[in-house]
Amino acid sequence: MLTYKAPIRDIKFLINEVFDYPKHYQTFANGKNADSETVNMVLEGFADFAENVVAPLYQPADAEGCHFKDGEVTTPKGYKEAYDQFAQGGWQGVAYPEQYGGMALPMSINLIKSEMLGTANWPFAMYPGLSMGAINTILEYSTTEQKDLYLPKLISGEWSGTMCLTEAQCGTDLNQMKTSAKPNGDGTYSINGSKIFISAGEHDLTENIVHIVLARLPDAPAGTKGISLFIVPKFIPNENGEIGERNGVTCGSIEHKMGISSSATCVLNFDNATGYLIGEPNKGLKAMFTYMNTARIGTGIQGLAHMELAFQNSLPYAKERRSMRALSGTKEPDKPADAIHHHADVRRMLLTQKAFSEGARSMIYHVGRYADKLADATIRGDREEIAKWEDKMGFYTPILKGFLTELAQESVKHGLQIFGGHGYIKEWGMEQITRDARISTLYEGTTGVQALDLLGRKVLLQGGGKVVREYTAGIMKWCGDYALDKDMRKYVWALTKLCAEWNVLTGRLAITAKRKNREIISAASDDYLMYSGYVMMAYHWARMAAISFDKMKNGGEQPYEFYLAKTQTAEFYFDKILPRTSGLADSMTTPSEVMTNMDIEHFIID
Repeated sequence: MLTYKAPIRDIKFLINEVFDYPKHYQTFANGKNADSETVNMVLEGFADFAENVVAPLYQPADAEGCHFKDGEVTTPKGYKEAYDQFAQGGWQGVAYPEQYGGMALPMSINLIKSEMLGTANWPFAMYPGLSMGAINTILEYSTTEQKDLYLPKLISGEWSGTMCLTEAQCGTDLNQMKTSAKPNGDGTYSINGSKIFISAGEHDLTENIVHIVLARLPDAPAGTKGISLFIVPKFIPNENGEIGERNGVTCGSIEHKMGISSSATCVLNFDNATGYLIGEPNKGLKAMFTYMNTARIGTGIQGLAHMELAFQNSLPYAKERRSMRALSGTKEPDKPADAIHHHADVRRMLLTQKAFSEGARSMIYHVGRYADKLADATIRGDREEIAKWEDKMGFYTPILKGFLTELAQESVKHGLQIFGGHGYIKEWGMEQITRDARISTLYEGTTGVQALDLLGRKVLLQGGGKVVREYTAGIMKWCGDYALDKDMRKYVWALTKLCAEWNVLTGRLAITAKRKNREIISAASDDYLMYSGYVMMAYHWARMAAISFDKMKNGGEQPYEFYLAKTQTAEFYFDKILPRTSGLADSMTTPSEVMTNMDIEHFIID
């Protein structure tokens, strides 16, 4: 009973009026491919595919799940046909080079495509989504021969890809990784070990699966400095680039999970599997971070996807469901009760969903421009530019992944509340969104890991707060441009105060960690992540409000009511959501001893 409609109007507002993608695209060699007519054709075409082919499979596929027998996985009914249509449409290759069969459109178009596909059916989207990380890694780090062999098939969608990091004894802590790689003397390696939680590790959608695997060489240094990266295909390609003999990698089982049941999560066993080194020996973790950053931004998109789907289905229900009368007086006297959207508390939940999903979309589309620059540098082989844009995206990655997926939990919770008891029933679909959303805060690093990455690594270790100073300086410059605009005063003033506070908080935590207690970083990191996210989203809502106020006066691509709703949602965000930063600021500066002093044996006294 869930429905999905691609938010084309909001997408075009962002790419044309807020971020001016057309002007942005002119700075790239492949920008000529992204003229307005082509972009509109891609958006409309993929929206049709997402709405009418993939979205109807979401609930039935969850009920059926994946099937495992004798090492092989069969996906739910309709998935194979939908995937074939996806591949035949050339959708996997939207943003990849023409020399390998792609459309050579900017990477930001691919992010928009990923949002539509993921909102329509996140578990289905994971199959081609994992391939994107494999493609990006091979593009940046592999040899010419490897690119020529693997990229055409991956980009066409004939083959798919995975990321193989996690083992039974280690998830985030890859120091404990045991999978080994022994040189065979002919340039290949024998890979031995087991990997768990491998999404799309085995399935029937493609004829071959290209696994990107972390493993240790015999003489590797201990820890993460001794990890190398390998291509390990399910079937070894022959001299013609077609599938040849079966490789020594098998699926031992699939997991029975809380959600995303139609996405196969596999245990993969490597038994003298033939592998091919990617990049330099013992430098695999650096290369894998290309895959992981792709996946983490993808998980941020997952957060947006669940927010949007929950909102799109909560709104019509709130219009139709009737219960009691509004406190301000009867709104629909000819009905037995007023529709629940007349109740202010239901409005609070709907507006929170709307503010979160549209704010998240703006944040992701902003980073999409950085992804374009990174992809362009990768294709040109400009290592300096690659490092520059990877560094810039690195600041956003834990916020998009950690903050947005946490907001998704709140958004789908509101969906359950709006549906009431019906939200708990499978046929309405809201409980499925709730189950599917939970994993987004876990894989590719839990929220706590993202928080530590943001505060500990990105903010403090890599420059002593410089990245926050630079980011807030950009906000302040924007505020200066709107300081005399009466429509924007409340937003400018709030952002100005928050920029100052963000820098003060960063400095206080750095000083406390250096002088007194390093544990403050771990104790404060979750609060710091959420604080950073709320401020960043506030900046995006202020920018959307500024554009909307202008368009309300001077006209724009969208109807007046669209821009009015934007300004009203921005006001709601600043008045009802942004004050959360105050409590987070107080909490993060509380001494960490309140958490660390209690003896672990005293948490429960027998």
